[in-house]
Amino acid sequence: MQFKNTLDFAKELDAEDKLSSYRDQFIFPQHEGENVIYFTGNSLGLQPKSAKKYVDEIMTDWANLAVEGHFYAEKPWWDYHERFSAKLAKVVGAKPAEVTVMNTLTVNLHLLMVSFYRPKGKRYKIICEEKAFPSDQYMISSQVRFHGYDPEGAIVEIKRHEGENNFRTEDILAKIKEVGEECALVLIGGVNYYTGQVLEMETITKAGHEIGAFVGWDLAHAAGNIELNLSEWNVDFAAWCSYKYMNSGPGNASGCFINEKYHNQKDIPRFEGWWGHSKERRFLMEPEFQPENGADAWQISNAPVLALAPYLASLEMFEEVGMPALIEKRNKIVAYLEFVLHEIDKEVDSTFEIITPAKQEERGTQLSVFLHGEGRELFNYLMKNGVITDWREPNVIRLAPVPFYCSFEDMFQFGQILKKGILEKSK
Repeated sequence: MQFKNTLDFAKELDAEDKLSSYRDQFIFPQHEGENVIYFTGNSLGLQPKSAKKYVDEIMTDWANLAVEGHFYAEKPWWDYHERFSAKLAKVVGAKPAEVTVMNTLTVNLHLLMVSFYRPKGKRYKIICEEKAFPSDQYMISSQVRFHGYDPEGAIVEIKRHEGENNFRTEDILAKIKEVGEECALVLIGGVNYYTGQVLEMETITKAGHEIGAFVGWDLAHAAGNIELNLSEWNVDFAAWCSYKYMNSGPGNASGCFINEKYHNQKDIPRFEGWWGHSKERRFLMEPEFQPENGADAWQISNAPVLALAPYLASLEMFEEVGMPALIEKRNKIVAYLEFVLHEIDKEVDSTFEIITPAKQEERGTQLSVFLHGEGRELFNYLMKNGVITDWREPNVIRLAPVPFYCSFEDMFQFGQILKKGILEKSK
């Protein structure tokens, strides 16, 4: 398609957008009486209007039924989390029994490492990417120390080439092969939080298995954003937060994937609790743990239903729309944003360097833009003028036009505000 950087053209694209009606199902912060242009769904998704209804249902059941709500609420609390499995399985490319919802992301990665980081003898090293999201760095380092190893020797980081912003698949594969029998676990972010690069997860997973290591993925920036086929790729485990592209609310519950080949293994190490015990026998209060079938065996405590309610509200929309339709719009709106940036670049003295890969298969919703010749004052200008975006040092803004609620007109208007901010600064 031949794009145009005009308001009329952007409106034409919105008129053709099959998902445009979903924009009205979200609540936008306001700027001078108008919706903001919201680019930070990669940090916190907007609130679905239906979320309050789902929370209110539980509050009403709590008021009217008290403890009996566990069994007699319209959506009984004792199995509330089970409503997520089939719907989430479609989002991440898994079988329903391989998916569960519990805790929060880093907590779940720690719990999954109980099962999948089992250092023994010379096989004790963990391969991860350099400058991973800090929480992952802290988590991996603490796990290594917990097992009695020095992170300096036990953690192997995959490096970018000097002067390059993204990882090369061949470097990742070479590092996996080099570490070889010393590698116990490969654990990497599926989509890099800083650049938005999508890694070749299937290829990397296969390479990790070839050297006898477990392979897990942090999918914080991937779930609800890109096509995932965790079962088909034979991933061992994965976890993701729900408050970014999945719009569940701040700090909300995390999803987990555990490959079915590890289900019902009686000898698998795992931190266990009441909610992972057989559902049919849970209230018999037996001393011996009998695991639930599937990923639910990794559950520990009863589900925080008030927290899960907004997640379920959002997930219903994912069920209606489906990932293929979201990805189709994502590709188009990200391409249009890229076009607008290049057009504005021609009209100002500054230079925009998009450090996210240009190939469609190597990126999702996010474009990370290096603002050469600009500083944080431009970011501040955008924020004061109704554009909510994200700043990362030294001078990168991350733009994530989420297909559920961002419009093509947003992309055009952002370009105009960006241009005005640069021109005003240069006066």
